[in-house]
Amino acid sequence: MTVSILIFLPVIAALAVLFFKNETAKHAALFFSVIELAIAGVFLSKFVPDASTQFIVNVQWIYNFGIYFNAGIDGISMIMVLLTTLLVPIIILTTYKHQYRNAPSFYALILFMQAGLLVVFTALDGFLFYVGWEAALIPIYFICSLWGGENRIRITIKFFIYTFAGSLFMLLGIIYMYLLTPGKTYDLHAFYNNHLTPENQNIVFWAFFLAFAIKMPLFPFHTWQPDTYTESPTAGTMMLSGIMLKMGIYGVIRWLIPNAPAGLLHYQNLVIILAVIGIVYASIIAFTQTDGKRLVAYSSIAHVGLIAAGIFAWNMQGLQGAMIQMLSHGINVVGMFFIWDIISTRLNTRDISQLGGIAKGAPHFAIAFLIIVLGTVALPLTNGFIGEFLLLNSVYQYNIWVAAIAGLTIIFGAVYMLRMYKKVMQGETNELTAVFADVHGSEKIALGIICALIIGIGIYPQPILHISAAAVENLVHTINIR
Repeated sequence: MTVSILIFLPVIAALAVLFFKNETAKHAALFFSVIELAIAGVFLSKFVPDASTQFIVNVQWIYNFGIYFNAGIDGISMIMVLLTTLLVPIIILTTYKHQYRNAPSFYALILFMQAGLLVVFTALDGFLFYVGWEAALIPIYFICSLWGGENRIRITIKFFIYTFAGSLFMLLGIIYMYLLTPGKTYDLHAFYNNHLTPENQNIVFWAFFLAFAIKMPLFPFHTWQPDTYTESPTAGTMMLSGIMLKMGIYGVIRWLIPNAPAGLLHYQNLVIILAVIGIVYASIIAFTQTDGKRLVAYSSIAHVGLIAAGIFAWNMQGLQGAMIQMLSHGINVVGMFFIWDIISTRLNTRDISQLGGIAKGAPHFAIAFLIIVLGTVALPLTNGFIGEFLLLNSVYQYNIWVAAIAGLTIIFGAVYMLRMYKKVMQGETNELTAVFADVHGSEKIALGIICALIIGIGIYPQPILHISAAAVENLVHTINIR
């Protein structure tokens, strides 16, 4: 049993969905995504949580250039596989109340994007990693440009240029590593064992860092993100924020720091400062937002800034915090965007100032919204708490004053998120919100799953931490930058 099953099933499913009618296409896409989740569950049940790489497929691809289809799963990859296979069926379920023109193509692109994401999270070959990186970008470009808002073309072109430019730098970095590796191979572990000079590592660091910083996005490479999240169809925004931005975080852990530890040591202070600036900057901008979807977009930048700071502090707590926070952030941000999708679908507005009193007529929606908000602001016993606690612990070990500033993400987040909830859900109803209907059917199921995950992971996070612990510990001890 190899990881190739996980990678190729979404491709086959995407092709199959194209042959279904509009209404049937969403059911078929949900069916295939649930099957993919079940297969991931089988992999998890057979996974041994040590530092080894398992379920490996390693087949010659382009032999003359040392390129192999080489992929596998360790504890770090397993978290990302679970994130991807868990969120895709939830995202598809959230679309059930929508009617999309050319729905088969829409759902096929989501499934094809899932395949690209899984390639990124399991690739053990640099060339394969790059192919997966680009394969995930192409579907989201079409999703945003064909089904997005009225400014979708201009915004999507900006997004594509940003991410494609970053990808080009990464490709140059991969080729540079290939040329410096004995035996001329793109194998990840050969890259790890290729002891480059500090000067070479600095080149590799920046080649990878630019690509990953744009994808996360990290300040000041974030300018594409708020507009893209706002103009994309909600399912596309969920794929971008819930899963795709984790490609950048994962790339830092798997490809950047292990291949350029000297670069990390040299530029560590700079990157952590940028991350902390991003936390404060995005939080302040979030205070001023009246568009709910845009507020969540800036909130995501702040949370990713804390994850980046914890990773670049480079210790066990930071990496473990990043692993569980990537999963938690994906769940929470998908929940938040779904909340605003429900509001905008019913009321045809996302303007917070026009809302109020929704909780009176929609108690189930109000409860779900509150649970998602509490998870987002990292209330203890919700999924957001353990990750942010470990990340702040990591930054504290690096520098107490930097940790104090980074901790503002929790304080600021609580203020603007709870203020948003109060304005939208409490107070008196108006002519617009008086007719707001409570959630039902697929909406209630999707929100129920999200809320259960928020509470379940928050109460008992140990199984998630146990999956990645050995792989993270091995990576930290192997790549010792002190």
